[in-house]
Amino acid sequence: MVDSWQIDTWEAYRDVARLGRKTRLPESLRKVVWAIFERVHRGLRDDGLITLPAMYSALSAAITKRGQTIFDFVVVDEAQDLGVSQLRLIAVLGAGRPNALFFAGDLGQRIFQQPFSWKSLGVDVRGRSRTLRVNYRTSHQIRMHADGLLGPTVTDMDGIVEERKGTVSVFNGPSPNVSQFDSVEDEAEAAAAWIDERTREGTLPHEFGVFVRSDAEIERAHLAIARTKLSSKLLDDRVDTASGHVAIGTMYRAKGLEFRAVVVLACDDDILPLQSRIESVGDDGDLEEVYDTERQLLYVACTRARDHLFVSGVTPASEFLDDLAGGVRSTLGTDA
Repeated sequence: MVDSWQIDTWEAYRDVARLGRKTRLPESLRKVVWAIFERVHRGLRDDGLITLPAMYSALSAAITKRGQTIFDFVVVDEAQDLGVSQLRLIAVLGAGRPNALFFAGDLGQRIFQQPFSWKSLGVDVRGRSRTLRVNYRTSHQIRMHADGLLGPTVTDMDGIVEERKGTVSVFNGPSPNVSQFDSVEDEAEAAAAWIDERTREGTLPHEFGVFVRSDAEIERAHLAIARTKLSSKLLDDRVDTASGHVAIGTMYRAKGLEFRAVVVLACDDDILPLQSRIESVGDDGDLEEVYDTERQLLYVACTRARDHLFVSGVTPASEFLDDLAGGVRSTLGTDA
């Protein structure tokens, strides 16, 4: 929050609105925290370093000072993942001109940013937005099950309601396989058998994506692929896939990618939602945000699949699998 909003004084930090928070730190503790932030700021200045939000803010100030139009129009995809300083820069580029900015996004796929008010930064899309309802990328069956992870509506901080009903896909496919197993080894064997079956049907190695919640579960993805005859490539910061290799990565790495077949492993009860995030929660508002973003993370991973989807966990499995399976969780590899 401090870096995103470029808060640089104790008074600004003390008075900033904390959207979604039901419990605030007492002022005495906020003073202690601010002292830490000030030390970090001094260290950055002394080392001649700048954070990305600070860079975006500096650009915004420089463009405003020049008073010149740089772009006639700005088109932004994946708009749900814009940060505060990024949106502020885009608002400056639009300079309040009618129809200068176009945003496309999906609130259900917001996994990188905490929610904040766009209107407060001068970008008001209320009454000027609409929902696209034709899905060209994901089969009807996968989309229908994945939608079970989200509510019928998603609302942003400015009160814009995104209706998720009425969406249609332009093609059909098999239902997702949603399963739970007694052990990690059983899960790996079932996932490998499923991958081998898709391979026999003609799916190529680089048309597979295998995803887990975090780096701590990556070994479970490797364990499954090791039971097939396929080679794999671990996705890095550049998120480059490689021809002839199964892509392996965390759910965060899945964003923006597309595969014919996707395997999502390690959806255990203490992994999804991630236990460490739940334990760090300070109030009910934060807990709700944790659950929402964890659901959205699984939603993103599942909707990377075009034709085939396999999702599994070890007993006790994540409660999210009930919603993904439509309320009837399958067992030992049977289709949901």
